[in-house]
Amino acid sequence: MEDKLVVISKMSKAFPTGEGDFLALKNINLSFAKGEFSGIVGPSGSGKTTMLNIIGSLDSQTEGEVKVMGYEIKELSSKQAADLRSRHLGFIFQTYNLLPVYTVYENVEFPLLLLSMSKEERHKAVMQALEWLGLTDKIKSRPAQLSGGQCQRVAIARAMVKQPGLVLADEPTANLDTENSLHILDMMKKLNQELGTSFIFSTHDQKVIDYLRRVIRLVDGEVVSDDTKAR
Repeated sequence: MEDKLVVISKMSKAFPTGEGDFLALKNINLSFAKGEFSGIVGPSGSGKTTMLNIIGSLDSQTEGEVKVMGYEIKELSSKQAADLRSRHLGFIFQTYNLLPVYTVYENVEFPLLLLSMSKEERHKAVMQALEWLGLTDKIKSRPAQLSGGQCQRVAIARAMVKQPGLVLADEPTANLDTENSLHILDMMKKLNQELGTSFIFSTHDQKVIDYLRRVIRLVDGEVVSDDTKAR
């Protein structure tokens, strides 16, 4: 696999409105390498979630090229896009998106049901992910029995259970207090450092920005800066 996990060239995204097309992203040129801990930051409406959705094959660009793991997003069929997501990408959402009737164990196991894995292989992967996130004592709990911080840890375990090459995190601390936010960020940075998992965040939270090694700023759908911190 190429060193570059994501390559974006001359990419634009337009949404139709009653008054013509609204250009949410304008002529974006970016790439993300393996092992990055990066963020797309900017105010609400800047286009950061739209960009994350395109990278995650949940949407496609209007113009230009977006290659993820070597696959051109716009050329993928619905089945191919779903396969890319299920095998190679992990997702973390600000609202957790946990299944309320499932236990913690079942929520984390759910992405593995789409893969060709035995029950024993799934169990090993789930328990490893729960151990990474300090959740082995919560395997029989349901989301309603957990705190916000615990729910987000379950969401991270679910994203990490298949050990994806890339995790996309959309405002992962938006519903958390400062203490839980910092705890979650510490965990994600540790997974990045120890497993080499690449993370791309969408955020306007300064706590998250302080953790990032690379900060890409969007304003009105355009990249206005792209800065990498010294290690």
